[in-house]
Amino acid sequence: MKKDYYEVLGVSKNATDAEIKSAFRKLAKKYHPDVSKEPDAAEKFKEAQEAYAVLSDKDKRSRYDQFGHAAFDQNGGFGGGFSGFEDFDPSDILRDIFGSGFGFSGSSSFFGGDKRKTKMASKGPDISVIFEMDFEEAAFGTETTVTLNIDDKCPDCNGHGGTGVRTCKECNGSGYVKEQQRSILGAFITQRTCPVCGGTGETYTNKCTTCHGTGKKKVKKNIIVKVPAGVDTGDHLRVTGKGPAGENGGPNGDVYIEIKVKDHPLYKREDSDLYITVPLTISEAVLGCKKEVPTLNGNVIITIAPGSESGQKQRIKGKGLKSPSRHIVGDLYIILKVITPTKIDRKQKKLFEDLSKTNLKNHEFEVFDKYVKENEK
Repeated sequence: MKKDYYEVLGVSKNATDAEIKSAFRKLAKKYHPDVSKEPDAAEKFKEAQEAYAVLSDKDKRSRYDQFGHAAFDQNGGFGGGFSGFEDFDPSDILRDIFGSGFGFSGSSSFFGGDKRKTKMASKGPDISVIFEMDFEEAAFGTETTVTLNIDDKCPDCNGHGGTGVRTCKECNGSGYVKEQQRSILGAFITQRTCPVCGGTGETYTNKCTTCHGTGKKKVKKNIIVKVPAGVDTGDHLRVTGKGPAGENGGPNGDVYIEIKVKDHPLYKREDSDLYITVPLTISEAVLGCKKEVPTLNGNVIITIAPGSESGQKQRIKGKGLKSPSRHIVGDLYIILKVITPTKIDRKQKKLFEDLSKTNLKNHEFEVFDKYVKENEK
């Protein structure tokens, strides 16, 4: 038993013409056999077409509302002359849904007419590769060679797939083969890519033995990549036109280089700024000193003030990283870390014991000791 046309489109019996058209647009976009992957898409699309053909026509809708499906049954005795749907042309609304490039030619692509497929060129796919580099290479920039294994244009047939071009006999040059179903709408045509020519509409007298007619060959390809100074992990570089070959003479795809920078044993980075931890002995922290510190551009001498503590920070302006996107250079931040010795000899132990007998306590010790005594009560 046929489904109710209003139920098929998902509208009420009082739906306006605009609501009916909108409902059909959604279903056509969802179930068109050329775009839908659902196994029953062709059947659902046919149902939607049939429902729209009736409900979008004022006279047919009126008869359907009065007599139901029997109004269009040629043996049902209504004899209204409604023997078919030859006057129904959905091409305008379908072109509006899918665009003019989808391949419609009037109503013929749905009701048995001929449609020639244009051999369209298309760009090859883009690919992404990871490039791991040292910290110094990222800091100063580098030029490297990246090796790719891709499908490139066959050098022996220049991407054509063979010689002696001729029209495909399987699809008569259309690029697709049709399957026809009959309904009260007339001939309902579904189509799929021609398995012989792959949708190009052409075959060759002499198929290329190198690429077996595909026009492509797997090759190892080296490309030179210039990496700017200051890149960081997660950055991407685009190399145009060095990816896999396109279809039907289309341009090659692009290669996206994803940067991965190795960690450095001393430096940590935040954007364009660098951080380095400088270890100090207790005596260096107490007495102060001159300290030689490495930077990306060579060593520099900094002054450590007497009484320095762990966590104190000094900044050396302009000793960080260049920014690849802005004309700035970051800074180098020096983080002091006082190292307490874990192993000392007798002489050093004696010095610390003598030192402990002196009063080196400051205000922080006084506050702490005072609270400890008060807490004993």
